[in-house]
Amino acid sequence: MKAFLHALHFLTRLGFWKVEFDRQAFGRAPVFFPLVGFLLGAIWLGLARFFLLLFPEAVVAALLVAAMVFLTGGLHLDGFMDTVDGVFSGRPREQMLEIMRDSRVGAFGVIALTCLLLLKYAVILALLQKEKHFPLLVVPALSRWGMVYALASFPSARREGLGYWQASCTGKKELFLATCWALGAAVAAGPPGLALFPAAWIAVHGMARYLSRRLGGLTGDTYGFLNEALEVFLLYGTYPLSLLLPEVLR
Repeated sequence: MKAFLHALHFLTRLGFWKVEFDRQAFGRAPVFFPLVGFLLGAIWLGLARFFLLLFPEAVVAALLVAAMVFLTGGLHLDGFMDTVDGVFSGRPREQMLEIMRDSRVGAFGVIALTCLLLLKYAVILALLQKEKHFPLLVVPALSRWGMVYALASFPSARREGLGYWQASCTGKKELFLATCWALGAAVAAGPPGLALFPAAWIAVHGMARYLSRRLGGLTGDTYGFLNEALEVFLLYGTYPLSLLLPEVLR
């Protein structure tokens, strides 16, 4: 229970009660990342259906993007910007890591964040117009499962920080349990949710492998990058999958 509460506090603003920090429980928190993601997805879907009763789809899409930023406290957006600043700086590996450690945000990060939010807005609007609501439920769970996969499958670039501690406590057993939660979320979304799961694995493995090669491992910032990039990838992935599996993704 402590590990779940630490996951909830770490990934969202939904922890309305105080939890005494437990290093071991925090290390095991990634097991519950997909469950927390599914909770976020359920809220996201509920907000979408409520807002659609009041506002046009374009307004609802903007509100949903803003709602997810609020619900997560922008945690992964910060890592997304820092990763872009570092990896695309064109500097040697050590300097990339130093840039990512810097609390200041560079031009690349700001530009990338703007593009990310525009991409989210556009695809959510399109999904609402096509009445394809299931990705809102399952994508947050799968994107957070992607972080667990990266934690368990790739080395750490640093030997300090929260990301390193969680990576050191996340092995095959934790990945298996997190995968069970993610598959449960996919099943709850029906056949379309299950269809997105292989796409999530392929995408996160490819991105994590690329980042690991560039940086000599992964960091807390790159886990945030993976979550955000995977979210967008899966939201957009609904469309090519609907062409390949029209009966499943109607």
